[in-house]
Amino acid sequence: MVWDIGPREHSWLAGETMGAEDRIERARQACDRAVFVGDMATLDTAARELDAVEADLAVARGRIMQARSRERRTENPAELASFERAADLYRGLGDVRGEGEALFWVGTYHQMSLRDDDTAVPVLQRSYELAAQVGDKLTMSYALRHLGYADHTAGRLAAARERLEESTRLRREIGLLPGVAANLVGLAYVAAAQGRRDDGLALIEEAGSIAEASGAEAIRRQVEEARVHLGTAQT
Repeated sequence: MVWDIGPREHSWLAGETMGAEDRIERARQACDRAVFVGDMATLDTAARELDAVEADLAVARGRIMQARSRERRTENPAELASFERAADLYRGLGDVRGEGEALFWVGTYHQMSLRDDDTAVPVLQRSYELAAQVGDKLTMSYALRHLGYADHTAGRLAAARERLEESTRLRREIGLLPGVAANLVGLAYVAAAQGRRDDGLALIEEAGSIAEASGAEAIRRQVEEARVHLGTAQT
């Protein structure tokens, strides 16, 4: 069964109005004022803004490492360190949305790279809780997807179905169609495991249609693999 994270069509930091270049420039100006004018008042603010830049960069670097590790089927501890650093920085900044996102990636590393659901699940649950606090439906959908994967792996099929269905509902709301298709593939596997083969086939057909319409080639390949799996399960 394929449980790739899948494509992301939305920014995790949607709504962010100040970019890294703006924050770095403000920090430079604050340092100049401190040196030439003696104005120290803005240094703390500038330092916090640079912490935000560092946190954003740590997530971005970690995701690049994660994508490469997934392609090469290797493990990179630097990836985990990057996500944990981001989570610490966001927590210090009081950035609930950012911390929830970073913790999702921490949990995903433990789950997908280390195959350690015992460690991953509490982190993913915390990610979901933080995302729910600020209404970050995208992060909520990702955390639920991976919690559903843990349930499926552990044989808790009803819980896996419930979480994947809720993740799918959220993804439909925000228009993350490739993510909807990916979840439908997962739901098809759950349906097959529950003996609901007809439901599984219907889910696969819907997933295929959405993947094709949205140009999600990686998900379309997952659909084809699932078709083979369900066909084999029938014979």
